[in-house]
Amino acid sequence: MTNSDDGADDGLTGIELTRKRSADLFVILRDEEGSEASHAAAREDLVHLHLPLVEHCARRFRNRGEPLEDLVQVGTIGLIKSVDRFDTDRGVEFSTYATPTIIGEIKRYFRDKGWAIRVPRRLQELRMQIGTASAELTQSLGRSPTPRELAEAIGCTVEEIIEGIESSNAYSTLSLDASDDSDDGAASMLDAIGIDDEGLEHVEIRESIKPLLDRLAPREKKILLLRFFKNMTQSQIAEEIGVSQMHVSRLLNRTLEQLRTSLEEES
Repeated sequence: MTNSDDGADDGLTGIELTRKRSADLFVILRDEEGSEASHAAAREDLVHLHLPLVEHCARRFRNRGEPLEDLVQVGTIGLIKSVDRFDTDRGVEFSTYATPTIIGEIKRYFRDKGWAIRVPRRLQELRMQIGTASAELTQSLGRSPTPRELAEAIGCTVEEIIEGIESSNAYSTLSLDASDDSDDGAASMLDAIGIDDEGLEHVEIRESIKPLLDRLAPREKKILLLRFFKNMTQSQIAEEIGVSQMHVSRLLNRTLEQLRTSLEEES
């Protein structure tokens, strides 16, 4: 026998049925007069109902060297947090609210798992703040927040927000030995690399030196740029800036020693 509620649902799509079921479960979960058992059951049903959303979010990160099953487990933690924090009075779809939290949890997992490039602690902490603020603003605004709105909520500049978002590029990337599982015998990424890029070993050093270079006087900075980025000889540099080759040598040695000392102090 089919009851009237089932008949009313016959014309709904799968997405609409999920939304209706989700709304009904949140009514049970938030019912202050309901029993602890009914709350627990509704909470569990909500998690199971939205697991496809977690799997969808996890697949966005499947090529970063971590098993999809692990990403789903981590994303489920974000889903549970979303269920517990969701405010039905905001008038926002639960999936809209939960998605940034799920993705934030997965990204946090990558952050804790390791970085391909050392990222300053302030950026790692800023990314966590962005994830939290994004989830809260998405629920209150009914849409994804802009960088300026995030900056105002966190109390920083728009440039810092953008820098924090872009820092996700420093996560561990796909293994060079990985290949497409659907194509047996397919070449790995390593097979497509002709030679090792020796410059990669110095990325961290270059990033650490950048702020030190900004503190140099214009002439010393120009000498370094001409010598190490344009590969000019000391004689060519001397002619370029209008001093003797010996003077260029002294300035170069002094500047390098200054950078070395500053770098050791920063470390």
